Amino acid sequence: MSKTLDLLLKPELPNVLKELPEKRFRVRRLSDLAGEDVIFTLRGLPYGKVKSIQEMPDMTVQIVLAGCADPDWKAPELLDAKQGIATPADVVKSKLNAGEIDEISIEIQKLTGYRQKTIDEIKNS
Repeated sequence: MSKTLDLLLKPELPNVLKELPEKRFRVRRLSDLAGEDVIFTLRGLPYGKVKSIQEMPDMTVQIVLAGCADPDWKAPELLDAKQGIATPADVVKSKLNAGEIDEISIEIQKLTGYRQKTIDEIKNS
C-alpha cells in the first residue's frame, strides 16, 4: 500500500458525503430589525449537489437553499401565495437582500471548498 493510501484510510479523515462542515453566522440587518440575534447555520455541500445546482437558474439562491441547515427555507409557515411567496426560493428573496444572498452563498461555497486554496504544489523534494 502507498503512504498516501494509508493516510486516506485513517478514521480521522471524514467522509464528506456524510460529515459536512458547518458554521454559524449572525445576519446583521435581520438581527437589528428583530431586536435579537438572527443566526443561520450554514453547511458545506456534497459534490453531487454542487454539480446539480451549477446547472440551475438562480444558482446563488439555490446554494442558499441547499446550504442552510437552519433556517429551513422550505417551512410551510414561510410561504404566502397572496404575497407572491409560493416557493422556498421566493422566501429567500423576500427575507434577504441581494447582498445577503450573495454573502451567505459565498460562505457556503467556502465550507464546500470553493473560494479558497485547497491544494499546494510540491516542489522538487
